[in-house]
Amino acid sequence: MLSSKDVSTKLQRIAELARQIREPLTSLSHHIDLDWIREAWRRTRKDGAVGVDGMTAQMYERELEANLRSMLDRAKSGRYRAPPVRRAYVDKEPGKKRPLGIPTLEDKVLQRAVLMALEAVYEQEFLPCSYGFRPQRSAHGALEDLWKGMMDMRGGWVLEVDIQSFFDNLVHERLRELLRRRVRDGVLLRLIDKWLNAGVLEEGRVRHPRTGTPQGGVISPLLANIYLHEVLDRWLLAEVAPTLSGPVHLYRYADDFVLLFRHEAEARRVQALLTERFAQYGLTLHPEKTRLLAFYPPPSGTGERAHVSFDFLGFTHHWGQSRKGRWIPQRRTSKKRFSRSLQAARAWCRAHRHAPVRDQHAALSAKLRGHYGYYGITGNGRSLRAFRNEVGRIWHKWLARRNNRPISWDAFNGMIALYPLPPIQVVHSTYRP
Repeated sequence: MLSSKDVSTKLQRIAELARQIREPLTSLSHHIDLDWIREAWRRTRKDGAVGVDGMTAQMYERELEANLRSMLDRAKSGRYRAPPVRRAYVDKEPGKKRPLGIPTLEDKVLQRAVLMALEAVYEQEFLPCSYGFRPQRSAHGALEDLWKGMMDMRGGWVLEVDIQSFFDNLVHERLRELLRRRVRDGVLLRLIDKWLNAGVLEEGRVRHPRTGTPQGGVISPLLANIYLHEVLDRWLLAEVAPTLSGPVHLYRYADDFVLLFRHEAEARRVQALLTERFAQYGLTLHPEKTRLLAFYPPPSGTGERAHVSFDFLGFTHHWGQSRKGRWIPQRRTSKKRFSRSLQAARAWCRAHRHAPVRDQHAALSAKLRGHYGYYGITGNGRSLRAFRNEVGRIWHKWLARRNNRPISWDAFNGMIALYPLPPIQVVHSTYRP
């Protein structure tokens, strides 16, 4: 994201300082001035849900300069008080919801300002195996590198890991210890402490959990990356990997990760070490969702079919045959994500069945393009086509119900000719630069 020239220069200076000085950095907050805060405001989403104070961006902008100056003064002097986050829930999967913590608008801006400074430092520390919530990195980068790793190794032992309620169980004191290894700026550490201790407002009561960082907070993903960088990434690749005879590859997106090994014995050993390591930092591997599997293609010429698969970042990874008959790792939309996306389309069509067809077409087209934007990867054409077809069937069903009169498929296909749904699109191609 572009920033003002002055702020961009300061960010480069912090990054260079972090590369040169390995001791903890003690003076970062002096870079955060009014220009920096203005840039943080510019980068903050203005249409998000409001926090406990009900403040909207339009309300805050009425006296923007005065509000930003006041916030900066309070942050620097230690008078800033972090309000509790407002608890909200979003659907995760059928029967389950994910808790979110929604900060106030001012908290979002100040968290963004601190995030900018810390990100410049930690981008010099984080390892290539980490893909989540980092500049110029994405889930598709993790998926592509995992595919290449499996191609190079022709399979291996995959350790599919699930951390139980990671964002709820992150230990505050442990996080403080890890932060102080790299940053000892009093202003920044004090603000992070306030956010960790701000509490959660739910049903009129404020709770103060001793662990966790709310999902939904601007700075929470970076704090999670700092935690897992030390607990997992650096430990595994710098301390454990050198003791193994075969390679180990780590692909992590936030708290979601898989490991790829050559040897079963070493995979089982690392799984045991992971359990011990995570326990030291208050984390637990989910006993049912964490599993080790032999991920190899069937022997050539046997006629066997590939049955083994695992899920990662919304895709099921499995072995399939190329057009030339060669076994290669392939990806398709996972059943859980496919069903969740269809459920959302079904709910939308039901709620908007009385809207003009033109408006329905525009909205469904946008939803399909968004679906292609994530799931449109090489080899996933069959799932994309099935999704598009199902959306068409759902649309037909709810159009027929809005006047309680059936619509023949011939009539519906005639309408589709006037309002065609977007064709499937491979947005992320393995073979296209």
